[in-house]
Amino acid sequence: MRLFNKVAIVGVGLIGGSIALDIKRKRLANKIIGVSRHRETLSLAYKRKVIDEGSQQIEVVRDADLLILATPVNTILNLAPRIAQNIRRDCIVTDVGSTKEEIVLKLERKFRLFVGSHPLAGSEKRGVVNARPGLFKDSLCILTPTKHTNAKALKKMESLWRQMGAKIFFLKPSVHDRVLSYVSHLPHVVAFSLMKAIPKEFLRFASPSLKGTTRIAASDIELWSDIFLSNSKNINKAIQALEEQLLKIKSAIYKKDRQRLVEVLKAAKSKRELLI
Repeated sequence: MRLFNKVAIVGVGLIGGSIALDIKRKRLANKIIGVSRHRETLSLAYKRKVIDEGSQQIEVVRDADLLILATPVNTILNLAPRIAQNIRRDCIVTDVGSTKEEIVLKLERKFRLFVGSHPLAGSEKRGVVNARPGLFKDSLCILTPTKHTNAKALKKMESLWRQMGAKIFFLKPSVHDRVLSYVSHLPHVVAFSLMKAIPKEFLRFASPSLKGTTRIAASDIELWSDIFLSNSKNINKAIQALEEQLLKIKSAIYKKDRQRLVEVLKAAKSKRELLI
């Protein structure tokens, strides 16, 4: 069932490209336009039949009835004023940014039909070369409506994500940022820090557990710098909570307090077993 006529996706990378492929596969729109700063990205996206048309000019979004902003957080915020001058009044606008409070606050002032989205389906890989259909199947997608959100636009975006296979949750933007600082942003802080702490000459002895634990340290640096800085207040609190737990383990090891160490590890193990 077609939900839209023309969809414009700004940022044809892993997430943007995968959205385009799912929209095509499910026949949810008649045409998909890709926008990117890089001609090579657009050429590859067109050759792989991810998009029907591509442009480096933002003006190409003018006739779209759905605009998806799939770029890093700062780019979303910086592009919003220009995009607002080039879209139809009845165009639904959404983003896929990993932080929401600042984006939602600013973009719902620019776009009458803005709906904040965050699909939790990314990976350490990047670029349209890694885009694939079915990326969002059985994943979580958080929508962040406010009192200003248009009900029809929200319902349509919910339908789009559900048809791509995602499970929908609704959170306030501020709550989203607080939750994600622990379950998504903090793990990246840990992975980056862990890799930085290990002496380079030891890496040739790396175990599969190290590779698995630090997989996300191979993520896009610019993307994650934006995320950390745009959610700094919440991430700093999450880091403080981690530091407190590290000190408990450090203290038990230093004191050779086996009972205390087992208690801490057992509590962590029990919590890990709650993950689906």
